[in-house]
Amino acid sequence: MTAGAKTAGEKTAGAKTANDRTQGTGRRAILGAAVFGVSGAALGLPGAAEAAETRPAGQRGRGLKSLPVPTIIGHRGASGYRPEHTFGSYDLALDLGADVVEAGDLVPTKDGHLVCRHEPEIGGTTDVASHPEFAGRKTTKMLDGVATTGWFTEDFTLAELKTLRAVERIPANRPHNTLYNGRWEIPTFEEVLKWQDEQTRKRGKQVWIYPETKHPTYFRKLGLGLEERVAKLLRKYGKDGRNSPVILQSFEPTSIQKLNQLVDNPLVVLLSTADSRPYDFVEAGDPRTVADLITPKGLREIAGYAQGIGPTLDLVIPKDANGNLTRPTTLVSDAHKVGLVLHPYTMRNENPFLPAEYRKGSAADGYGDPFGAFRTYFATGIDGVFTDNADTGLLARADFRAG
Repeated sequence: MTAGAKTAGEKTAGAKTANDRTQGTGRRAILGAAVFGVSGAALGLPGAAEAAETRPAGQRGRGLKSLPVPTIIGHRGASGYRPEHTFGSYDLALDLGADVVEAGDLVPTKDGHLVCRHEPEIGGTTDVASHPEFAGRKTTKMLDGVATTGWFTEDFTLAELKTLRAVERIPANRPHNTLYNGRWEIPTFEEVLKWQDEQTRKRGKQVWIYPETKHPTYFRKLGLGLEERVAKLLRKYGKDGRNSPVILQSFEPTSIQKLNQLVDNPLVVLLSTADSRPYDFVEAGDPRTVADLITPKGLREIAGYAQGIGPTLDLVIPKDANGNLTRPTTLVSDAHKVGLVLHPYTMRNENPFLPAEYRKGSAADGYGDPFGAFRTYFATGIDGVFTDNADTGLLARADFRAG
């Protein structure tokens, strides 16, 4: 997931990122949560004890009560070790023990299929530039108000996209991942749903996935609405119910509202920086920013159609001008008071992506101290976290529970 500007780490790497049913109580359930391990106060984290103490006990909801807390979510699979959104990345995330796999940032093809790519622009995540037959497809488009140059999934049929192979998106941070460039093709969402069932049978336990609708307003204007396509496939595979192991997410609240009318899956609203505006708000002339959405009033509104939020980690604990963590905000306790769970994003092992106090050296591909960062974020009472390194997250959770 990415919204708005590039992260500091991706700027360091020179990575290409385009951006990085109203219902009654009978339809709206609350996701499961519990507090594990040592408190924030015991860790000496300012404000964390108060946040943890407000966490509702015994929450129930659309199947998610079966997930461990904090939930370790494999961000685009195991993208710290394999090119993102490939079956190689998804398989490894399960092998490493991820509780949920974010299998699918969903974007459409010209002929209406949903495929899994970080963005509709695929120049940075596939080998399309090395295909002379597609040289003429390179173009510049306005993607959520940003001029973006490259190759776009909506200009390719599925058969054409299947001739491409995935490559590492941020090679300056992950040169080791380039070893796997060209190994895997672009998966479709339907293939992911089949893979989920196959892996559930193979591993003897339910596999969970966490797809995202990408740029839904942009695609709806092109006549390629995402929500109806997602709902149709979920219904086809019997995964559109309250207890479905498919959590749906989007940076656009209206996309989640549409999905809430179409399916009963758990729903999560993603939140970028406090001063940003969801693009559906921009198109509708709604002046509200993320800062408005994370007020008690804004969170109550979200709780009317979703079960959780996925904020950037900086909304949980802001950083100062030097990149060091400051005091936690009240977001965790405010969200929990209205029954929303929090799955913030994104924890990565490499230095540029960590708070300054947890970096070791300055190498863009060097590891810092992610265990310390995980511990600090867990102490705020978050319900889970997206991470590119599921194994690191699981070890950090075990340490946190042990105290």
